[in-house]
Amino acid sequence: MGRPTVHDIARTAEVSLATVDRVINGRPGVRPATVARVQAAIADLGYVRDLGAANLARGRLYRFRFLLPAVQSQFLAGLSAAIEEAGRQLRAERCELSVTRVDLDNPITASREMAALLDAPVDGVAIMANETPMVRDLIGRLDASGTAVVSLVTDQTDAPRAHFVGIDNIAAGRTAATLMGRFLPRKPARIAVVVNTMLARDMVERRLGFDAVLARDFPRLSALPSVEGHDDHAQTAQVTATCLAANPDVAGLYCAGAGTRGVTQALADLGMADRLTVIGHELTAHTRTALEDGTIDAVITQNVGHLARSAARVLRARCDGREIIESQEQIRIDIVLKENLPAT
Repeated sequence: MGRPTVHDIARTAEVSLATVDRVINGRPGVRPATVARVQAAIADLGYVRDLGAANLARGRLYRFRFLLPAVQSQFLAGLSAAIEEAGRQLRAERCELSVTRVDLDNPITASREMAALLDAPVDGVAIMANETPMVRDLIGRLDASGTAVVSLVTDQTDAPRAHFVGIDNIAAGRTAATLMGRFLPRKPARIAVVVNTMLARDMVERRLGFDAVLARDFPRLSALPSVEGHDDHAQTAQVTATCLAANPDVAGLYCAGAGTRGVTQALADLGMADRLTVIGHELTAHTRTALEDGTIDAVITQNVGHLARSAARVLRARCDGREIIESQEQIRIDIVLKENLPAT
């Protein structure tokens, strides 16, 4: 038997094609008993609607906006490029992807940009931002308006987002601690921890995972309080240098987020580039160089192309009222060493 069609549904349910169309598209004007009969026929026949063909027939265009922080970051530059690449690939499927960079540290500018987003003709939004009342309010208003929303890279658990697209950040922190514990000599040592800001959920979760594994598996190691670079390379270099100068017995450094350039600058200025075990995040041009020259020992990374494509798939599924394929949308944690650097 071939693939069931709407004609098969109409014949099985003993209704017109127009009635089948109304039921499938959720339009009013059909009696409940008739709706039940059509739905039973759909289930019995195993009918699966070809949403691509239906959307093409009615000229449906999916407009997805990616809201990213307006900071200087090689990771964000790579993510933006991956979104643009995914957008080119998805044009044939009538998906339009665009990137908006927002200065989230400037409440006036951020509020203006977010207000404009609420008025823009968009079907879905992927948001990478710290959890703040302003961002939670934006997500709530977008959701209430019927706009699909996913959180990207760092989660928004207290907001009505449809899905989180990113690695398990607690697992990432646990991975960093395991690497640190295995790389360092088997003697007591202290670890410096550098983050963007502890207001970011991904930083908090990575720190929680890191501390949990140190306490359980490597009690000889103790982590110092986190120092914050606030996505600024000069500030990251300064706070890293200050921390290391105040704690000359530090044997390892965990850079839990952006700011690796500031960290490596501080290590170079202090003449410590080859004296510490350093674990970082995200494979960029800079971290690649730092792996090659031995300044960084390992990088925990996530594929930016997978992030972009997954966000688009989840948003489209949300727009179509479909379930996502959970295994397809799990962003993998990769560990990169000098020995397994992928070709450029």
